[in-house]
Amino acid sequence: MRALTYHGAHDVRVDTVIDPILEEPDDLILRVTATAICGSDLHLYRGKIPAVEDGDIFGHEFMGVVEEVGTGVTAVQPGDRVVIPFVIACGSCFFCQQDLFAACETTNTGRGAILNKKLIPSGAALFGYSHLYGGVPGGQAEYVRVPKANTGPFRVPGTLSDEKVLFLSDILPTAFQAVKNTEIGQGSSLAIYGAGPVGLLCAAVARMLGAERIFMVDHHPYRLAYAQQAYGVIPINFDDDDDPADTIIRQTPGMRGVDGVVDAVGFEAKGSTTETVLAALKLEGSSGKALRQCIAAARRGGVVSVPGVYSGFIHGFLFGDAFDKGLTFRMGQTHVQRYLPELLGYIETGALTPETIITHRLSLEQAAEGYRIFDKKEQECRKVILTPGDSSIELPMAIVDDGVVA
Repeated sequence: MRALTYHGAHDVRVDTVIDPILEEPDDLILRVTATAICGSDLHLYRGKIPAVEDGDIFGHEFMGVVEEVGTGVTAVQPGDRVVIPFVIACGSCFFCQQDLFAACETTNTGRGAILNKKLIPSGAALFGYSHLYGGVPGGQAEYVRVPKANTGPFRVPGTLSDEKVLFLSDILPTAFQAVKNTEIGQGSSLAIYGAGPVGLLCAAVARMLGAERIFMVDHHPYRLAYAQQAYGVIPINFDDDDDPADTIIRQTPGMRGVDGVVDAVGFEAKGSTTETVLAALKLEGSSGKALRQCIAAARRGGVVSVPGVYSGFIHGFLFGDAFDKGLTFRMGQTHVQRYLPELLGYIETGALTPETIITHRLSLEQAAEGYRIFDKKEQECRKVILTPGDSSIELPMAIVDDGVVA
């Protein structure tokens, strides 16, 4: 089969690799019909995530048709059209029983995490996201083996196109969890740092849940312009404003700050010169610039929600400010399986239209170019969709929102 594989930083290729096979009774083999390049895939692409090996298959946002099932699979059958959550969960361990699927303690037997010099059990394995997260081959391929097939695959109706439901695999439930974690509701205010795919869908969810004022901070004008047009956000370009949090606070009643803040940026945030040097010396794992801004923008008693990926130590966390304000922090990988039925309902009624963020539709054979375009933010790229199939078919490099080929 053909699959997108890693060969070093900024070097990904579509290669011919061995077809996946059933390895466990509760495995299935999926024929991929649509997959996507996620913003967190760019961390891998840039060589920022450890434990990525030559030949690893990327991709954790994908869906398709069940081709074959193991003897222990009862939840789906061949021919079913399913979306695959990026989190691989067993469904029966201590955490899965509490709907904390991303904390599943049985699917990732890898390295775990080191916290305060104590080894703690690993969280769930993830598709296509390094051997730190289980080393499971991803879905930017023609076929993929899906473990724990009685817990993960989610059947979707044939009346909905792939593009409408594909993002149930990751970025839509990630945005939904991130916004729900802020506890905002009708009439609330929210600030979102980062106008990438997750940030944009956070704005869509916040608007659906009744947020009155949504601030969005980014430094790509085309992203901010889209968010303003599509979701009515108040855009702030941090290239033109060196303290977006101050600007946000001045536009809230009593200059209190916003009710909730979402950090949809993560550890590759554009930081200070000091942080750049510290990271180069391996003394800091992540830039704390976005997180400090989130702490500053939140009102007293507010919530900071962090769906953005962080790693290692962060200097200048401003814990004293967080304590003084009485802030609540919620963060972590998404418990995807928990939200899928509810989110499918919103898609079916038209309350959420996640497919509108798509700008580029490419064949799987064009995946390396898709990574380059997305990484460089060329052609006003917001989201790239890849379709496995006949490599002789030339798909348009970009589609603008009104359906006209760009």
